[in-house]
Amino acid sequence: MSDARLRRVQKEIKDCAKDKTSNISIDMIDESPFHLIGAFPGPPDTPYEGGYYEVDIAIPDAYPFQPVKMKFITKVYHPNVSSASGAICLDILKDAWSPVLTLKSTLISLQSLLCEPVPNDPQDAEVAKHYLADRNSFNATAKHWAQAYAQAPAHKKKNEPGKVATDAELAGLSEENVVGFTDMGFSRDQVISILKKLNYRGNNVNPQSYNAVLEELLK
Repeated sequence: MSDARLRRVQKEIKDCAKDKTSNISIDMIDESPFHLIGAFPGPPDTPYEGGYYEVDIAIPDAYPFQPVKMKFITKVYHPNVSSASGAICLDILKDAWSPVLTLKSTLISLQSLLCEPVPNDPQDAEVAKHYLADRNSFNATAKHWAQAYAQAPAHKKKNEPGKVATDAELAGLSEENVVGFTDMGFSRDQVISILKKLNYRGNNVNPQSYNAVLEELLK
């Protein structure tokens, strides 16, 4: 099995290197064919456009009869990717895996996942709540993360210096809402943490949720 696994992985790496159209790359880590780094560009017309995303790939002993293990190395703001660990919620990495799938096709599926989030089956519940509550705010935050972590270019006017995203923007929060609570004497980190936890965004900003935030801050 190990020889067959090695031949399969080596062939997949070679085939991917020959394919110049997909923009998918697969490289070995420390010359190990069973620990790899996959990479692909962020899909166009998404908040991830212009970014470059790297994925850690671990080949299990029973590959291709067991699903490959993948997690994002590059930080991604997405409902189906853990903001903390890079863990991915995608069916083909679990019970929908098939031996006919390849490393390249699986990476293409991850690229497609960036185009079409599945917020009702999230890996990161807070990000999913943001996505469902305020799509425009979510897109802005995902774009900030792409610029901060995935080398995406900041869109700016000629001769205008690039704007660095604030901690509030990276958390998908309105600076005005954050300042409204920090002006009361609460620490910025505490305010941002609680506003994220309570999804204080978009239509969720109302007197009832305002009181809930205050209750959390005063605990």
